[in-house]
Amino acid sequence: MIEIRKALRPAIVAAFLVTGPGVPVPGDGSWTPAHAQTLKRGPSGLPLPRFVSLKSQNVNVRRGPGQQYDIAWKFHRAGLPVEIVQEFDNWRKIRDAEGDEGWVFHSLLSGERSVIVAPWAGKDTFPLRSGAADDTTIIAYLEASVISQVVQCDGQWCQVRGQGYDGWIGQTVLWGVYPSEQVERQ
Repeated sequence: MIEIRKALRPAIVAAFLVTGPGVPVPGDGSWTPAHAQTLKRGPSGLPLPRFVSLKSQNVNVRRGPGQQYDIAWKFHRAGLPVEIVQEFDNWRKIRDAEGDEGWVFHSLLSGERSVIVAPWAGKDTFPLRSGAADDTTIIAYLEASVISQVVQCDGQWCQVRGQGYDGWIGQTVLWGVYPSEQVERQ
């Protein structure tokens, strides 16, 4: 039997200009690998681990690196960030935001970066700012588990974009970029 994974809820953004204190940021960091930005390279020559996104709307995740292995579950959301943790031939072992791992054929993955806002935070909201600093204007709040495209990251802040919003959010509340990682403007 194939487990069908629930797609993460679509990005929901409440665009409000707000004055007042910001939302506290959870800081347990339990979702990140120890030293993710190492110089370890896989057979492809690309770093391991690394974040990518799903290219296709429907992606089979298998129990092993090949079509002879059973399908463990399916993703139904293009653009979802996943972490490549291992490579074998044309197969990539990926980890999702919930920590589940499985194998995906490489052509179903994209180098375009995306993030999930604080998937560990339940129904919390997080401020989206007009610039990369705490003292800039809050232009919206993003709900936990919202998926956004990464425009750039400076190691502390990421500029993210989605349907109806574009702004900056603290990097520590994002799954899909490593702590202190810098991502060049895409």
